[in-house]
Amino acid sequence: RGLIKRSFAERTYGGLKDQDRIFTNLYKDGDPMLKGALKRGDWHQTKDIVSMGPDWLIQEIKDSGLRGRGGAGFPSGLKYSFMPKKSDGRTSYLVVNADESEPGTCKDREILRHDPHKLLEGMLIVGTAMRARAGYIYMRGEFWHEANVIQAAIDEAYAGGFLGKNACGSGIDYDIYLHRGAGAYICGEESALLESLEGKQGKPRMKPPFPANMGLYGCPTTVTNVETVSVVPTIMRRGAGWFSSFGRKGNAGTKLYCISGHVNNPCTVEEEMSIPLKELIDRHCGGVKGGWDNLLGIIPGGSSVPILPKRICETVLMDYDALREVQSGLGTAAVIVIDKSVDIIDCILRLSKFYKHESCGQCTPCREGTTWLVDILTRIKYGNADFAEIDMLEELTRQIEGHTICALGDAAAWPVQGLIKNFRTEMEDRINKYWAEHPGARKNPVESVRNIETLEGYQRVLAQKH
Repeated sequence: RGLIKRSFAERTYGGLKDQDRIFTNLYKDGDPMLKGALKRGDWHQTKDIVSMGPDWLIQEIKDSGLRGRGGAGFPSGLKYSFMPKKSDGRTSYLVVNADESEPGTCKDREILRHDPHKLLEGMLIVGTAMRARAGYIYMRGEFWHEANVIQAAIDEAYAGGFLGKNACGSGIDYDIYLHRGAGAYICGEESALLESLEGKQGKPRMKPPFPANMGLYGCPTTVTNVETVSVVPTIMRRGAGWFSSFGRKGNAGTKLYCISGHVNNPCTVEEEMSIPLKELIDRHCGGVKGGWDNLLGIIPGGSSVPILPKRICETVLMDYDALREVQSGLGTAAVIVIDKSVDIIDCILRLSKFYKHESCGQCTPCREGTTWLVDILTRIKYGNADFAEIDMLEELTRQIEGHTICALGDAAAWPVQGLIKNFRTEMEDRINKYWAEHPGARKNPVESVRNIETLEGYQRVLAQKH
């Protein structure tokens, strides 16, 4: 007898079919308001979904494998389950973070202006799941048009009986309020957002207590992202198994990717999780300008995650786990493509200036550290620096990272760490070039860290500190 050999093709990801898209009006092909939303299936059987009860809703979200789409990627069902199951007399709140301020990110605004009823229906379902009776949408101050669209959609939903008393005929009273911020990046952090919502200065709170125990107005609160909430109604209608069939294990579902920078067709597109980064750019953006060989690097998840060099971009998958394995992150899935025409040091310097400007100043490592990041990177940009300062710069990022109340310190540190890890040679060449052109400018040069003994000694010191 002969042995029959069978080969099984490895599962590939990407190429999402139109019938599997959740955001079917992403490009405003139809009416974004209630009439068009009803034609697209929004608010369909919402009463039946809500009537299943909080425990069923939470379990369905857990089974779907949905993870937060705002950057952290925390399992959504687990997060929602932290809300109290029995009230102690305080009202529970759902707060949707629509303060989309991460450079390169432009996904939530497309939902807000073109598919607003998906968000409102999602808020009713998620709010019911966590036993909340009111929801707030905290929207970025610059989103004037989006705020008008959302407010008009809220008014329509109330007029149609979908919100307010006896929402959707479910016997549940649920109200939604729109609040506009003043444009501060720090208010994208959940506790700073709550401070701003209460009318205070937007500065992050110490944790604990966490918002699920003491959030808005001292009441149990969950802060969650626009996209995360907006996909929930479709999950409820099509089933957790349908949603979890997309993407790798632990990285389920579809995702909005916003691709900008040096591509032929910048766009926001819904695709399957775990799609290869190269395929995402080639399929939906017409490739890199000047061809793939013209690529220098890609920031895969918004400005706060480390940049990836071309060699990694060729094979990496676009999901939480794959990008973490290459020391970067999916973040908000804001893909910023950078070609060889860019000064990569100046590029990261520009991000450092942004974080310096947006720091609330509450934590010393962030307030002082972001200023030093800008100062040192500025010198390295022009080459007027020592080789030792590259390692000093990395040590500085380690002193900022993990030593602040919120994650803005981490967001400021990671792009610089990515620059040093993947483009250190460019930094050293810039310094070499400057001193070759200005040979008499420095009387007492600091010993170059290119000296292997000095470098190893310095790295031992860093290892002991961290």
